[in-house]
This record gives sequence, C-alpha cells and structure tokens, in this order.
Amino acid sequence: MTDDVLDYARPGPFTCLDAAQLPLIAGLPDDPVGICAVVQGLVIQPTDAVASGIGEHRTAEKNIRRVDELVTVLNGLDPAPLHLPRTPEKRVVGTCRHFATMACAFLRARGVTARARCGFATYFVKEQGLDHWITEYWDTDRARWVRIDSEILGTQLVDDPQDLAPGEFLTGGEAWTRYREGLIDPATFGVAGTDHAWGWAEISGNAVRDLASLCKYETLPWDEWGRMTEAYDDKTGPEYDQLIDTVAAACAQDNPSALTSLFAHEDLAVPQRIVG
Repeated sequence: MTDDVLDYARPGPFTCLDAAQLPLIAGLPDDPVGICAVVQGLVIQPTDAVASGIGEHRTAEKNIRRVDELVTVLNGLDPAPLHLPRTPEKRVVGTCRHFATMACAFLRARGVTARARCGFATYFVKEQGLDHWITEYWDTDRARWVRIDSEILGTQLVDDPQDLAPGEFLTGGEAWTRYREGLIDPATFGVAGTDHAWGWAEISGNAVRDLASLCKYETLPWDEWGRMTEAYDDKTGPEYDQLIDTVAAACAQDNPSALTSLFAHEDLAVPQRIVG
C-alpha cells in the first residue's frame, strides 16, 4: 500500500460506484450536508425495517460491504434517482456503518474529500459510548475535518449533527486513548443490545476498524480479524495494548505514511476474506 491510496477524494474498494450507476446520483445536492441528508432516505436500520413490515429475509442486506452493491439493491427496489424520497420498504436495510459509508461514497463520487469513521457516539444514551459510525469531510474554507452524522440529521440528539462537537463522537483510537489515560470507564463503551461487546476489547476493536477505514477499507461493524477475537476472549496481553496505543496515535496524527505502514502489520491488515 502506498500513500497515494489515501486520496480521500477518490473511492476505495468499498466506496466505488459502477459507471452505469453514476446517473442515479446525478441529482444529488452540491453541498456535502445535502448529500449526506439524502442518504438518510436510502438506508433503514434492521429494527426499523421490521417495524415497517419489511420481511426478515431482507435483514441480510446489512452484511453488504460495497456501496455499488448497496446501490444495486436500491435500484432493484426502485429504479428512481437516489435523490428522490423513498418509502421505508424501498430503502436498503443497513446499520450506522451503511449510512456513513454510503455518504462517504457519494461525497467521493463528487470529488469531495471524505472518509467514514468508526468509534462511539456519546449522544444516544447518557454516560455511555455506543458503537457507531459517522462521516467526515474536509472543509477547505475552515481547513479542518467536519464530522457529520447522516443518520441523525434533523433530530435534536445534539445541537448540530452536521458538525459534531468535540467529544460527541469518539473514534476507536480516541476512546482507547481516553481509556488508557483513565478518563473513561471502558465498561460503559460497547454495542447496544449485546452482553459481550463491551469494554476495552470493543474499544480496541473499533480502533483497528477505524485504522482500516482511514486506509479506505470500511469494514462491517462485526468484522473481526487479526487478534480481535483473542481480545474479546481476554487472551491478549500488554504487547497488544501497546500495539493499539500505536494505532490510536497514528490515527490521531493522521499521517498517511504512518497509517499505511501500520496497516501492513499482520495483526491489523484487513484479510482477503473480508475484502472479497
């Protein structure tokens, strides 16, 4: 992997669109927030899908990684351009990761520098960090990354979901660093609706997933590789903690050379079985 792979204005393996699909996004708004807002009408969470009467057989759509495949599903449900409002049954069933990654793909298709981030939202449940994905894009005028949560645009969960405030969303690496510094209780960080995916191991897992996303491999939230499973089983030791320290530092520094070099580590690189 080379540094030029980290051109976030260009699609990666999971955020590419087929040439034949580009007309479907021709009507998207020109501004990043508008593009992200459209995604809100294209994806539906599994629980909301069931509540809307969508058959459980469609729940498997949440396992789709590639955005071009998600768009194929959407086009099969309704061939209308993707900027047009859709009723729930004509949306693809996915998770927060799908909201974030689809928004990232559409932004990149428009040449906007953007990336999906894996971590934890602190705004769903008080005093908890829940597993979550968001999108961020580079604002040239303000010379900074802007974090936006496409899934909650238009809600009152935070003051400004189109520009999340510091601490409202923590990447896996940011949460790991706070855990190592004793600033958060790791037991309050995890995956809603599960009993096992909580604590330091979930934080370390999201740190690795966020590294992969920064290297343009936006995996599924439940994808495991390297030593993730060992960590969940509490079978790693201090040397693995130190490796995650390095991951967190590299993601915070946002240095392409450090990111791509680290991503080549045997415990961190996304395996071919996931890349497909």
